Amino acid sequence: MTVNIKIAATGHYVPERIVDNFELSKIMDTNDDWIQSHTGIKTRHFAMNDENTSDLCAEVGKQLLTKSGVQADEIDLILVSTITPDSLTPATACIVQDKLGAKNAFAMDISAACAGFVFGLSTAEKFLRSGRYHKALVISGETNSKMMDFKDRTSAVFFGDGAGGALLETTDDAREEFFIDEKLQSMGSANQTIHSGRIQPIQTISADNYPKTDAFYQDGRSVFAFATETVPTQMKQILENNQLNAQTIDTVICHQANLRIIEKISETLMIPIEKFPVNVTHYGNTSSAGIPMALDELARVKGQPKKVLLTGFGAGLDYASMLINF
Repeated sequence: MTVNIKIAATGHYVPERIVDNFELSKIMDTNDDWIQSHTGIKTRHFAMNDENTSDLCAEVGKQLLTKSGVQADEIDLILVSTITPDSLTPATACIVQDKLGAKNAFAMDISAACAGFVFGLSTAEKFLRSGRYHKALVISGETNSKMMDFKDRTSAVFFGDGAGGALLETTDDAREEFFIDEKLQSMGSANQTIHSGRIQPIQTISADNYPKTDAFYQDGRSVFAFATETVPTQMKQILENNQLNAQTIDTVICHQANLRIIEKISETLMIPIEKFPVNVTHYGNTSSAGIPMALDELARVKGQPKKVLLTGFGAGLDYASMLINF
């Protein structure tokens, strides 16, 4: 028996605290003109005080349950994609499970950086396709601000905090099937291009040993080249494999890394920039959360079902494209 899967609900959440470029210029050598000209970013949201990644994800989870009418104890699976977890263990997904009261779900994290939401959708789709599970929460959440070195102006100005996600469920109606095609790839050889939270092995056995982690780092030039040269090749391939082109694809939701990267991808693929939803200008680079946040904003626009290409790319280097009906 064929198992069909639909997106029953989408949601997103950002912390209350808004940080504009002028505020950042007070603590590092930068200014609003430079940030906007190089990134397109005007503002971003930061989680403050006791608000952590699980809190952002739980808010999205509550939205998904409310919008879909699904009860928390009906959820079979919770996947959280994040590179800024509350802790290495327990998984942030387990903390979200507890906050939602989803007592019958199993929960785990996915670490695929900015490709995390697409990796998460793909993983959940396989679980549900098995027929053993019927309802899944796929949530991406990031508190990037807690991993920033605010002396590093080449990275810190890019990032913001937020969460977004989708509730997937099985359906008997083939017309509601969301999944069309996907391509997931990794370039492990480029693992130094972007990194965060590295923990070094001990050098001696000593009472002074204590775990230490490093701040977020990215090689901006290498990231730009990867995002604008390697990633579009994958995007073009999945469109061609499904007989789609610039005229017939309805929407392309890219990882919200940088407005200039999105513009370059639009130019390379010769797909009008109007088909690329953008939230990076107001939320900054929210890593894996940017795509589901944009997907939720798209869901609020009424109209006919759309063929949407989701493409995420980031540390790993991981990159993934998924073509869906939405």
